[in-house]
Amino acid sequence: MKKESGFIFFDKPAEITSHGVIAFLRHITMIKKIGHAGTLDPFATGLLIVGVGREATKRLDEFLKKDKEYEATLHLGVSTDTYDCEGKILNDYVGDKKNLKEIKKVVADFVGEQDQIPPMFSAKKINGKKLYELARKGIEVERKPSRIKIYKIKILKYSWPNLKLRIKCSSGTYIRSLASDIGGNLGCGAHLSALRRTAISKFSVKKAVKKDKINQENWQNFLRLL
Repeated sequence: MKKESGFIFFDKPAEITSHGVIAFLRHITMIKKIGHAGTLDPFATGLLIVGVGREATKRLDEFLKKDKEYEATLHLGVSTDTYDCEGKILNDYVGDKKNLKEIKKVVADFVGEQDQIPPMFSAKKINGKKLYELARKGIEVERKPSRIKIYKIKILKYSWPNLKLRIKCSSGTYIRSLASDIGGNLGCGAHLSALRRTAISKFSVKKAVKKDKINQENWQNFLRLL
């Protein structure tokens, strides 16, 4: 008997939207009722948990509040209006390169519970309007901070201006905002130049399927009953 409902762990490539992944899976499965548990920006890669069929999509909220793990690359010295590589440059730092010792100290200060203000370029809604829609019109509104928790930040690699971090954090954490805040505390500015979601709770991207490995003939082999 063919399985018609379950979860697909999808390794999202860059330059395709999370909604684009859904459209692709609808095409190959011929099932309309498909959704995902947590958007990744178009430039970001990594784990997207996709619910296929009515029973699975009903359960997607279970994953939204789970802790996440990311590998993030910060470009130090350049600030953008979106806090990431897709925005307009606001500031280009011309001072001395930051050394690893001061970076370690600043990064360590971000571990723990804290309030984080959502970026204007985000899908968060205020009064029914998505923030990025307002931001594109040049409108900035007051945003209430959200309580988040950074469990761990590990420096994986550093060579000015690129700083690669592994971050374990609570749901609702904006890694773009974290990148911008780290750059601000370093006094040089920064933006997020690359992002990969490596885990959602206990589920790892290592078990996820890549786009070129799943098709109309084999998609049910990747359907999980969690």
